[in-house]
Amino acid sequence: MAQKKNTAEKVRELIEETVVSLGYSIWDVDYAKIGTERHLEITIDSENGINIEDCEKVHRAIEVIIDEADPIDEMYYLDVSSPGLERVIRTAYHFEKCVGETIEIKLFTQLDGKKSIVGELVSFDPESDNAVIRDKSGAEYTVGRKLISKANVYFEL
Repeated sequence: MAQKKNTAEKVRELIEETVVSLGYSIWDVDYAKIGTERHLEITIDSENGINIEDCEKVHRAIEVIIDEADPIDEMYYLDVSSPGLERVIRTAYHFEKCVGETIEIKLFTQLDGKKSIVGELVSFDPESDNAVIRDKSGAEYTVGRKLISKANVYFEL
């Protein structure tokens, strides 16, 4: 597992300046095995949203950088995508960027009898690593990030 994190961190360091110079930010970098294949997924974002042309532009720019640095010993697929409407919230940076959004969190154990909570992310404190979420009834929950098994922006049609 440490290899995966180190690989993702190395790739992020290699490409971040280029991605930012193109007018985007990196939402996430993930290096994972999917079935029998390895995938390096770069998730980009911008104030104006992301379309397929944006993904292609970033893909072309970073592919050369990654190939030259060669941080990955095995065969892999490079995927560049947008975080989507229901973007995954994993890191402190993600939580900070999503304050004010409606999110859904799933918990490892119950909190006040609930295994999941949908509500507004009122605040996130990176020092304590706690998120405050207010559900539709107005109830507020302070949840430590380590208690969250999965979090994402919640989009209701």
